[in-house]
Amino acid sequence: MESFSLNSAKSFLGKHVNLHLKDGSVIINVKLKDIQKGSPLGEGNQVEYVPYGNQKSSRISLRNIAYAELLNLTLVSKN
Repeated sequence: MESFSLNSAKSFLGKHVNLHLKDGSVIINVKLKDIQKGSPLGEGNQVEYVPYGNQKSSRISLRNIAYAELLNLTLVSKN
């Protein structure tokens, strides 16, 4: 499996995913909102995400993400 890259992140923008991190943890059910490109000062690219049902966004470095798993929200509907 190839590593999660800028092009991979762009394909998931606006979609709900589970983010699997390289340390083995998982950030579940988030919507990828934006990609912040790094500055020349050494900051890497960052992915901005919003947890499902929340308004406040967070960011994580693209280097820390192993892969993203696309979610099917019809299976996670509220009754």
